[in-house]
Amino acid sequence: MNRRRTTAAAALGALLLPLVLTAAGTASAAGPAPGAPAAPGAVAAAATTGVVLPELPRPSGRFAVGQETLHLVDQDRTDPWAGSGPRELMVTLPYPAHRGTGGPVAPYLTADEARLLLADRGLEQQVPAESLAGTEAYARSGARPVAGRHPLVVLSPGFTVPRATLTALAEELASRGYVVAAVDHAYESAGTSFPGGRVLTCKACEIVQQTRDYRPVADNRARDVSFLLDRLTGPHSDRRHAGLIDRSRIAVGGHSMGGSAAAAVMAADPRVRAGFDLDGGLFSPVPQGGLHGRPFLLLGGAGTVPGSAPDNPAGWDANWPRLDGWKRWITFADSHHFTFTDWPAVSDDLGLPRMTPLPGDRSVELTRRFVGAFLDLHLRGIPQPLLDGPAADVPEARFHQP
Repeated sequence: MNRRRTTAAAALGALLLPLVLTAAGTASAAGPAPGAPAAPGAVAAAATTGVVLPELPRPSGRFAVGQETLHLVDQDRTDPWAGSGPRELMVTLPYPAHRGTGGPVAPYLTADEARLLLADRGLEQQVPAESLAGTEAYARSGARPVAGRHPLVVLSPGFTVPRATLTALAEELASRGYVVAAVDHAYESAGTSFPGGRVLTCKACEIVQQTRDYRPVADNRARDVSFLLDRLTGPHSDRRHAGLIDRSRIAVGGHSMGGSAAAAVMAADPRVRAGFDLDGGLFSPVPQGGLHGRPFLLLGGAGTVPGSAPDNPAGWDANWPRLDGWKRWITFADSHHFTFTDWPAVSDDLGLPRMTPLPGDRSVELTRRFVGAFLDLHLRGIPQPLLDGPAADVPEARFHQP
């Protein structure tokens, strides 16, 4: 991993904390597209100028990782934030692939996406967009898929941030034999590239800033995910993708608002077998009748402990009793809201001061291990002692029984 420090990169630490809008227990709140300027140009520029390119931890599974990018349009639903036009999604689809196949490594962000994310935080003059856009990952475009039907995991990012922030987790799961669908929900990030050179910014942010009501975001994302499942596994799904997916083994999870959406889609869609929430408030509360006995994992930052938000209807305290199947409430010591994304590893590679003592690579490792164990247990039926209680090799993990 590259640990060099740059003057321009020193401002990137300021990018991380202001992105937090909705944490689980308190008040804290995430790909390339056809026709959009692609990140390889940014990578070339970085190589010329000497800008540091962060590198994500390598996936640990036995498969290589292939990747496609999908543009999905729901003609039956008007976009709730734009008020006109159909609802659109951009989806990065990592999958288990044969080694030595495929084209170039898939870009992390488009140049426009990186630029808008930095500009949203007032850092466009301090941090070169090509540094963020050129973050080095491992999935190769068009690699030959491993034959068979694999469990599907849908990942939804935090509000205001792109799906790329969950790349380290997505690539890990794909290397372990899962098909992953990481979703950008139109008008819910600082900037997402869509076909035709369009870049959609965060109209939803403007609306939520006025209403202070986050539930419509979670409920809308639940509808997005159900539409995505229709397109990937339904009767009119693309045969190429449907042939890779075991429609009886589907999980949904995400970071922050994406975790809230996971609970919302489980309440509405019986196709989802398991869900997980990475430090996100449950703004669409778990129904009084529960989730029909299906498993749900709450994986949170150090401050997301029982009693931290006893009167918050979106808090985990209020929703925990309604989870009526297998459930765990686990936090990591020395962690924060963005521990469960790529940001800690990116920050460490740029030589930035840590927001907590937990190293970036360790943050990625812990998130991968616990999410992977949860999925292996509930989608593959493989026993996972890691989820049974504290263990010597994961001293950061705290198991809570409210």
